[in-house]
Amino acid sequence: MAQQPPNTGQRIAKLLARAGIASRREIERMIEEGRIAIGGKPVEKPATLLTSLHGVTVDGKPVAAPAPARLFRYHKPRGLLTTERDPKGRPTIYDRLPKGLPRVMPVGRLDMNTEGLLLLTTDGEFKRQLELPATGVERSYRARVFGEVSQAQLEELIHGVEIEGVRYGSIDANLERRTGRNGWVEMRLREGKNREVRRVLEHLGLEVSRLIRTAYGPLQLEGLPPGAVDEVRQHDLVEFRKSLKAPPRKGEWNQPKAGGGVERVPGASAPPPPRSARRSPSPFRGGAKNSTPAPTDNPPVSGPRRGATRPARPSAAAGSRPRPGTPKRGR
Repeated sequence: MAQQPPNTGQRIAKLLARAGIASRREIERMIEEGRIAIGGKPVEKPATLLTSLHGVTVDGKPVAAPAPARLFRYHKPRGLLTTERDPKGRPTIYDRLPKGLPRVMPVGRLDMNTEGLLLLTTDGEFKRQLELPATGVERSYRARVFGEVSQAQLEELIHGVEIEGVRYGSIDANLERRTGRNGWVEMRLREGKNREVRRVLEHLGLEVSRLIRTAYGPLQLEGLPPGAVDEVRQHDLVEFRKSLKAPPRKGEWNQPKAGGGVERVPGASAPPPPRSARRSPSPFRGGAKNSTPAPTDNPPVSGPRRGATRPARPSAAAGSRPRPGTPKRGR
């Protein structure tokens, strides 16, 4: 019996995600529902391998060849779910997105009461790449909190923290300002687990009254009013994709140790760069000299801009006490 050649091609779910039909998980559900077919015959297995989408239909409609990925910035307001539809009838981002957009998928999620920058893309594979913690894309948040916390407590989060059996990775946190028991905390992280920022701050005894995502990688919320959308220029998108590091292969290095540092594996490649190296200026942020204070309760907005330079943070609201100096960080 002649030996069959090895399978070639890619999984149909991956190809359809690349074409912007839906995420891989959603495509797998569509296959189970019999909505995807090849030559009129329903696909039975998500592991089906194809070299192209020729002859593939979704809900009876032919699938076009993948177009170049597009990426959009969206300023998500509070009160919207990051989902396509809600069984309870609550409003979603798709109810409020401007007309005329192509079919877009959110990169990650912001919960209903979180506002700020939400990236939208037409490419399911690019979406998945941006969401993977191993890719190392930094997310930045600012939280308005009530309660007592010290800079030293926030510095300890750099080693990660375990809450109710869930391990959260390294978080770079800074107490930006405090007025009495009210304050603003800036946090930068690379995992983005479900409700991670809120859970970590609540673990420290703080009440979160407002949470804003201000950046995703080099892309900033700056200049985008609530509810507005603008498209990232193709040149900037290409540069962003080049900056993404490939996920490490198994066995290259272990997770960071609790006491700091990385446990090396013999023969492994170099571990992730130190924090100082990861903070090098990005062409999207406009350099490292633009420092940004915490937003006020009603930060000023301006018209949409296509640049993504780091914003100048608005000053404290009238009547409040002068902003104290930012405490020095321990290393």
